[in-house]
Amino acid sequence: MNEKDLTIAEENLPSNLFILPVGPTPVFPGLLTHLMFTDDQDKKIVNQAMLHGNNIGLILSKSIEETETYNEGNLYEIGTVAKIVKKIKLPDGGIHIFISTTKRFKVDKFLESGEYTIAEVTYIDDEPFDDAELIPWTRQLFFEVKNLSESDPMLSEQLKLNMVNIQDPGKLSDFLASSLDMDGDDQQDLLECLNIRERIEKLLVYIKNEQEISKIQKNILNKVNTRVEKNQREYFLRQELKTIQNELGVSSNPKQQVIDKLRLDIKKVFKYFTKEVQEKVVDEMNKLNGIEMASPEFNISRSYIENIVSLPWAPATKRDYSITSARKILNRDHYGMKDVKERILEFLAVRQLANSDKGAIVCLVGAPGVGKTSIGKSIANALKKEYFRFSVGGMKDESEIKGHRRTYVGAIPGKIVKGLQVCKTNDPVFLIDEIDKMGQSYQGDPASALLEVLDPEQNINFRDNYLDLPFDLSRVLFIATANSLNGIPEPLLDRMELIEVGGYTSEEKVQIGKKYLVPKSLEANGLTKKDIKFTPVILKKIAEEYSREAGVRNFEKNIKKIERKLAVKLLENPEMEKPVKIDNDMLNEYLGIPYFTEETKIVADKPGMAVGLAWTSMGGDTLAIEAQASKGTGNLKLTGQLGDVMQESIKIAYTYLKCHCSELRIDYNWFETHDVHLHVPEGAIKKDGPSAGVTMTTALFSLITNQVMMKNTAMTGEISLMGKVMPIGGLKEKVLAAQRNRIKVIIIPHENKRDLDKLDETVTKGIEFHTVSDVSEVLKIVFPNDSDSVRPVVVEDKTKNKEQIELISKAVSIAVKEAING
Repeated sequence: MNEKDLTIAEENLPSNLFILPVGPTPVFPGLLTHLMFTDDQDKKIVNQAMLHGNNIGLILSKSIEETETYNEGNLYEIGTVAKIVKKIKLPDGGIHIFISTTKRFKVDKFLESGEYTIAEVTYIDDEPFDDAELIPWTRQLFFEVKNLSESDPMLSEQLKLNMVNIQDPGKLSDFLASSLDMDGDDQQDLLECLNIRERIEKLLVYIKNEQEISKIQKNILNKVNTRVEKNQREYFLRQELKTIQNELGVSSNPKQQVIDKLRLDIKKVFKYFTKEVQEKVVDEMNKLNGIEMASPEFNISRSYIENIVSLPWAPATKRDYSITSARKILNRDHYGMKDVKERILEFLAVRQLANSDKGAIVCLVGAPGVGKTSIGKSIANALKKEYFRFSVGGMKDESEIKGHRRTYVGAIPGKIVKGLQVCKTNDPVFLIDEIDKMGQSYQGDPASALLEVLDPEQNINFRDNYLDLPFDLSRVLFIATANSLNGIPEPLLDRMELIEVGGYTSEEKVQIGKKYLVPKSLEANGLTKKDIKFTPVILKKIAEEYSREAGVRNFEKNIKKIERKLAVKLLENPEMEKPVKIDNDMLNEYLGIPYFTEETKIVADKPGMAVGLAWTSMGGDTLAIEAQASKGTGNLKLTGQLGDVMQESIKIAYTYLKCHCSELRIDYNWFETHDVHLHVPEGAIKKDGPSAGVTMTTALFSLITNQVMMKNTAMTGEISLMGKVMPIGGLKEKVLAAQRNRIKVIIIPHENKRDLDKLDETVTKGIEFHTVSDVSEVLKIVFPNDSDSVRPVVVEDKTKNKEQIELISKAVSIAVKEAING
């Protein structure tokens, strides 16, 4: 800024200024400098000043550390007006402003302005001076600064060069006053001094004092150097520090310095402690005073006090949030998930209407890669709260949750306390990942430790084993994530509010890839939209033929794999035409032969086969059931790593068919003359659950009657011994699995119709649903050609049955008599 621009700027200065307190030193006029602010009130004042002409008044505060708010009582009357040239937002939420200071001003009075400090001011100039009179003073100032720079390395060559270029004595004195390491009060005295000669005189006095101090430092250094050897650098540094401290009258006792620092930290938060915590801290400090610093107990006690002090004991400020902004954040961060978003918004709306800042416990359940963790982060952003994530997957030691007792060597607090120390607030959002994968060992049960943490009635006085002091967790919002509810203990599950996060359709994956995954992966791989292009058709092909899953993790991996391979080609062939449009040939080249094709589709094309739908912790899946019969005596063999519940379902299906031979037109003798082997493929994978009951029945019926079930059909449902079809869970995931396998007809229990009605049209599109209440309805649907003309009615041999009943009655009578006599 040249002198002409400065003159114009000064003529346009307002009579009222927004006042921004500064410290620890004032700002002088005639400088182009910068300031940083992190306080919310300071940032608001800067923003208001920029809205009203970019002029702002900078005044030194008399006691920054002793007051909580600034007012006219703790501000000096003389300050400097500055023009805000540029503002930069910092990553930590603060701001960095560049200013051009122009002139001194005096506060006439402070105006009523609500939360901002505004003052009516009068601009003041330096007193008139005689150039000839100030020449010797200026030269002497140059001379003394030069002498000081020879002994003080802090005065750089750049400083001396700037001095030479400043011709005006007033601006020169202001520049030096701002550059020297002076106390804030001394600099304010120079700022208020309007007589340039007096100002230069005060500067000369200060410089002379600095020269004397520099001489003393040299003498100290010489005394120390005569007592040490050249190879004893560490000893030299310690002696120099000790000598300086003796000269300044500062204590050199390291133990006392540690204790003084702890006392200062405790003083800041002592009023927020409960009575129990106050007594414990006082006792621990008294104990620390009596321990030698070399003793291991000293560091143990010191760490304990530091962990107490570092917790956020002070009440957290209440955050204001709106449902509208929360909805925008959820829609911005996630595509689809309509039901999940509505459920989260309902949860937030209730908290807002109830004006409650109490914590809660939410559990997001869904397959891997569907966005559970990112939803938790979005909730934290919507609530404007700090976010802390830790995983409990594979955790077997409850001490990781609640900390180790102080009696153990190397004891530390648990994850909960560590999270609070990191967030520095007592109302953060805690994301507990993989809560269904905790283990147990001789070291304790982490799930049981979480009971206290997640119980609203208990966590108001949560006690970490290390601290053994109560801390209120009732304002913490806990969000847990799980792939399945099976691994979560019932008492823990009872404390959480469940929100199911479903999988994605192929169309949803295409939109997610287009809006989120492709831009993110392009940036990660150093590419841009000008280098590569994915069409919706190609994205759908990747999702359906290479990444059949409930989530989008493999989908994203395949996209990144294509981009990495293309990055190599672009570097090797700079002349390639851009953007490179990915086509089918490139997919085969970069990703190989598709994993999922028409040939890999699960079908039931032979008697004894049936297609079912299953739910796993990885999402929905299609299940093939195979049954074969051989001559035998009616034995039933099961393979495929089947769990107890699934084995029971097969036995129920087998018994049902035997008991309903007449209605189903089955020859009863078939069961007595054949052994049945039922297998569920992918034998290395454990399988369990009751929802394959109707599929087992269909496979056995197909085997016995030598029929093939209807093509492109799948089913799910539990059966009872009487043939009733009972409801199942995970309907959406199962329907998505059917879509991926190109199933056209799905049979579900009638009681699941309410779940079917809740599904989006994108999930059910192109699929015909049948709701059934009895197994006989299932068989009629999957075997539409099963009729009397195809398979004759089997007449039940009542004589044979009568003989069997008589034999059984006689055997029972004999057994009863023997029991009575025995």
